[in-house]
Amino acid sequence: MSYGDAMNARVRSEERRAEIVRAALEVIAERGYRGASLAAVAERVGLTQQGLLHYFPTKDALLVAVLKDRDQWDAVPATHWRVDLLASLVEYNAMRPGIIQTFSALLGESVTEGHPARAYFTERYRQVRESMAAVLRTEYGDRLPNGLTPERTAPLLVAVMDGLQYQWLLDPESVDMPGAFRDFLALLGEEA
Repeated sequence: MSYGDAMNARVRSEERRAEIVRAALEVIAERGYRGASLAAVAERVGLTQQGLLHYFPTKDALLVAVLKDRDQWDAVPATHWRVDLLASLVEYNAMRPGIIQTFSALLGESVTEGHPARAYFTERYRQVRESMAAVLRTEYGDRLPNGLTPERTAPLLVAVMDGLQYQWLLDPESVDMPGAFRDFLALLGEEA
């Protein structure tokens, strides 16, 4: 096999993996992780289950690929985050309900013992809280106007973001997720 042929095969394999990850994201959004099957994902991309296993040897491996792919869409270096950019992230999320639905479904399922995404979400939330504390420290210093430290406020900030996502997913006509988040940011700057 020539170098060009090998490169073409590699590109096709990467494209196929990306197609499988997108299909898995859709199936998980529709059925949840436990209800999603490799057979359903394989069918959606025109493969047999055995063919799918060539790319992802287990359902857990596919789940990890979905989660990592999702994180790449939101990846912004921590040094570039500002409090006002968090509102932009919430607005961006409001434009992609399928991704948010999948993330929320997986997050909800991951709280059970033995779920393959539990360690992923535990570590992700540790990193997110740390990142949010850094954003708040950059904006406000060691104390917010309300008297709380960035470390005490960071879990609240993350809880508001995720809680608004759940409310918005359940009733998008009644919950203005970006507006409610901007309101919360205004509260951060209030005096205690």
